Amino acid sequence: MISDDFFEQIKQQFDNKLPFVAYRKPNQEQLIARLQYNTDLYFVKDFSEQGFVFSPFENIEETVIIPNKASKVIYGHQTYQDPLDIDKSKFDESSLENSKAKHINLIQEGIEAIKNSELKKVVLSRRETIDLNEKNPIEIFKNLTKHYKSALIYCWYHPKVGLWLGATPETLLKIENSRFSIMALAGTQDFKGDLNVKWQTKEIQEQLYVTDFIVDNLKSSVIKIETSEVETVRAGNLLHLRTLISAQLKPNTPLKYIIEALHPTPAVCGLPKAIAKDFILKNEHYNREFYTGFLGELNGETVKAPRSGKRNIEHRAYTVTKNSTQLYVNLRCMQIKNNQAIIYVGGGITESSNPESEWQETISKSLVIKSIL
Repeated sequence: MISDDFFEQIKQQFDNKLPFVAYRKPNQEQLIARLQYNTDLYFVKDFSEQGFVFSPFENIEETVIIPNKASKVIYGHQTYQDPLDIDKSKFDESSLENSKAKHINLIQEGIEAIKNSELKKVVLSRRETIDLNEKNPIEIFKNLTKHYKSALIYCWYHPKVGLWLGATPETLLKIENSRFSIMALAGTQDFKGDLNVKWQTKEIQEQLYVTDFIVDNLKSSVIKIETSEVETVRAGNLLHLRTLISAQLKPNTPLKYIIEALHPTPAVCGLPKAIAKDFILKNEHYNREFYTGFLGELNGETVKAPRSGKRNIEHRAYTVTKNSTQLYVNLRCMQIKNNQAIIYVGGGITESSNPESEWQETISKSLVIKSIL
């Protein structure tokens, strides 16, 4: 299928007010779309279902699914271009002075809570609304697919829920049969042409919190767990610290149990999780909805044929079916309403956070979306 046909089909789906998700996985060029046949709103019950899930930050019981049984899958292709060279000077921040004062005040409240309670880290966010020049979300999605090679690019729509697009660099988890991998991603600074950068103690500690949380919460569910060295990775105009964690699940471990243990991670919520989440819900004064939730393929089946060769000639008729789940944290995203884009951004706050620097980090993160609008 040529890409023009691919984009035309998802445009027709949107024009007909039918649910769909179109996406491109990290470091791939193939585009995938799942087109739902009806306008029914399906929810996940126990994560044994098959389809594409879209889950909010606050409650995984409200996870929406475009189920395989009620949709079809189409494929396309989009050639990746060079990363965007973002010039911050092109974006006027003067209109954000009121938002800046509110967000810095929120950060200061977070720092005080960390100093005076059991809270170690809390991720605090804000949203920013801008008018759209391009009113067609399919064209915005097209523009996203040309950039951010290492991110999951997506456009998700349900007439009873809303329209979201994003380019998230963070994997929540990947599972193939009983083998899974997870990404601990935290710490942020601008990319200035070199991956060999110095990280401050605050960012190093922030990333360690995420890694330790994942390892501690999965110990009882795995046979063996391994962690990589911390590395600096690029995501568009930003750099992050990343640790890769892999393990073998114990037999008969429910996927829902794993997701509940992980989501939301300290990378999007804080630590301890319950205290951080309570602080967020009481002090951010807006509903994150699907921002910092997760999305992706649930219980997909991949078929792998044996390798060819004389030794395997008698086995060529046999194939191996693998169960695969790939979920991503919903970051660097926007919601489109009334010809406006609502952009969601945030950052991890610790006792050593500098409010002005944390504000500037949200500005840098917002440019991932602003630059393609």
